[in-house]
Amino acid sequence: MSMEHDTQPRTACTVDADGRITFVLPLGAAAVRPQLLLRLRPKKGQPEKILHVLELEPVDDGRRRAVLKPGTVLAEGRWDVHLLREPGAERERLRPGPRDLRALVDGHVRDWSSPVAVRVPYATKDGYLAVRAWLRTAHAEVDGIDVTDRSMTVRARLHGASLAEEATVRLRLRDGDGLIRTLEPRAEKDGQGFSFTMDHEELTAEAGTGNRVWDVFVQARPAAGAPLIRMGRLLDDVAERKEIFVYPAVTAGGVAVRAYYTVDNDLSVEVVEATAAG
Repeated sequence: MSMEHDTQPRTACTVDADGRITFVLPLGAAAVRPQLLLRLRPKKGQPEKILHVLELEPVDDGRRRAVLKPGTVLAEGRWDVHLLREPGAERERLRPGPRDLRALVDGHVRDWSSPVAVRVPYATKDGYLAVRAWLRTAHAEVDGIDVTDRSMTVRARLHGASLAEEATVRLRLRDGDGLIRTLEPRAEKDGQGFSFTMDHEELTAEAGTGNRVWDVFVQARPAAGAPLIRMGRLLDDVAERKEIFVYPAVTAGGVAVRAYYTVDNDLSVEVVEATAAG
């Protein structure tokens, strides 16, 4: 562990069910007007655009507390957490202390209104504190995936919208010139829950040969131009699930089909040569 890491304060945080995040860190009496800065991590080659500054108020024993309120909108992306020891001071990346995320664990069992705003504090790969934020008009939360030799069945629930009678599931081929495969969901009576089945042979037959990826959406309204709602798994305490929730690949005719979660926790299906799938 580097000496730089040893000198950086560890920041504890607690998340409420409504999205409020409370940050607490030890600073001591020498800090006069410290602030917490949240910085939206820009895409590669893009300039920094969005910052949020929170006041760090005294608590006790030299600790300071900042509160990110539910009404503060965080754009979708990854927010790095910094300390300003006084306004305008040099930024210091903060390291994670204890993170109480218990209020998020059962987020998938309640109904979310539009917009669906999710914030999950997490530790980055290089050991710093960050917040993963999602902000979507509507969202389809995956409840489970059942895989057989012939097909996979996905169970999900819609948040921020409801399913019309002629709603459809859309599989869009990534980098496939707009190629879309349409499936009919089996909707529950409440207009929120639904399921659908993807046939492995049909997925492998589309778009010729070569490795490919299908991104999964639901179109809740059949009207022309109605938005596609991305399917994924966001409503719990897991900020990065790609390497955690791993589904089995099914191989047939030298091709492997596997559902997976992307780096943004969205649901996709990959079709690859069996040797490439390992």
